Amino acid sequence: MKVLVVAEYYPRAEHPALGIWAHRQTLAARDAGAEVRVLVLYRPLPPLATLRKLDLRGVRRAVSQPRRTQLDELQINYLRYLSPPRPWSYGSWGAWAAPVLRQALARLHASFPFDLVHAHYAVPAGDAVRRAAAQTPLVVSVHGGDVHGDHADAGTIRATLAHARLVLANSAGTARRCTERGARRTRVIHLGTDLPTEPTRGPAAAGARAEAAAGAGPEAGAEATARAGPEAGPTLVTVADLVGRKRHADVLRALALLRERHPEIRYVIVGDGPERARLRALATSLGVERLVRWCGPLPHHEAVASARAGSLFVLPSVEEAFGVAYVEAMGGGVPVVGCRGEDGPREIAAAGGGIALVPPRDPPALAAQIDALLNDPVRLAAMGREARLTVEREFTWQQCGRQTVQAYHDVLGA
Repeated sequence: MKVLVVAEYYPRAEHPALGIWAHRQTLAARDAGAEVRVLVLYRPLPPLATLRKLDLRGVRRAVSQPRRTQLDELQINYLRYLSPPRPWSYGSWGAWAAPVLRQALARLHASFPFDLVHAHYAVPAGDAVRRAAAQTPLVVSVHGGDVHGDHADAGTIRATLAHARLVLANSAGTARRCTERGARRTRVIHLGTDLPTEPTRGPAAAGARAEAAAGAGPEAGAEATARAGPEAGPTLVTVADLVGRKRHADVLRALALLRERHPEIRYVIVGDGPERARLRALATSLGVERLVRWCGPLPHHEAVASARAGSLFVLPSVEEAFGVAYVEAMGGGVPVVGCRGEDGPREIAAAGGGIALVPPRDPPALAAQIDALLNDPVRLAAMGREARLTVEREFTWQQCGRQTVQAYHDVLGA
């Protein structure tokens, strides 16, 4: 079976972690038996913010993306097209990309006669495929952005979801929203993470070391317990873009409530985005700036390692369709805190232990949950073990790959 993946969010030279989950699902499908190629819709134009700041280095990065590359032995072509700036035209980008995509599909089909196209997001990738190759079986993955909130491009999204032979959703909540917006068939396929051989950091690993040492005698057990937490005290970690819906501000406000009871507490933030300056100002105004480490964007493997090195992974985001970052932390034996009522955290919690849910937009409740967990290291270690088991059972890339390839077979069979 030959499958062509078309995506806009996909790793590139200027942003190697962009859409990494789309790449990992593609690799998982390849490892499960599909033969795959990738076309990335790429606008060689810098964002307006880059132009306004006269950021020449950013402009060079935007235009210097190679047209083709290999990533994890996977052939990837970057298909250049032009369109108006994003703020007022994003919903039409599929229409702008379609003529160039149509030519690329014809060229590629001569050497790689693909059986179906798997597009990530309805807009712009799915819409571009719908316009460029209407007769080709189309599978669309929806990761949340297409169906959360109100969209000026709602008509285009509806048309693309209705056109797709199958819509793959990252959670049951996303699948329901897709059906409400015209999808004929949906299927839930959870994204995943890799599992280390065994947790080496975080509460689960610390608890395991303490238990092992306890078997060697009281003195060794006491020494291991003293070493069980991170060297600098309890550490909260968030890995997410610095945008409003990720609610970093709630964690900063919770941190201000926790610092007296946990004077050694630290907060590590991995990611960047438009909220950075506002969040730094908030941390200063709350008097917690010295407790926060701003890591900026990191390569994916380093971001995952950071998530798995903390005492707790904290991401009280809203409009959270799934949240790969939760399962990445949990896979390393780190308990996580998310928000009640959100599609992704609710579904992860239903699959097993290792995640605590708090009311959204409620820093005091968030602080109380963190405080309760940090004050009970036995419970924290148990949650870390449960977190890893939940991921091992439900959220691995191997499972995702098998289910994705089965979905391809079902579409072609139908």
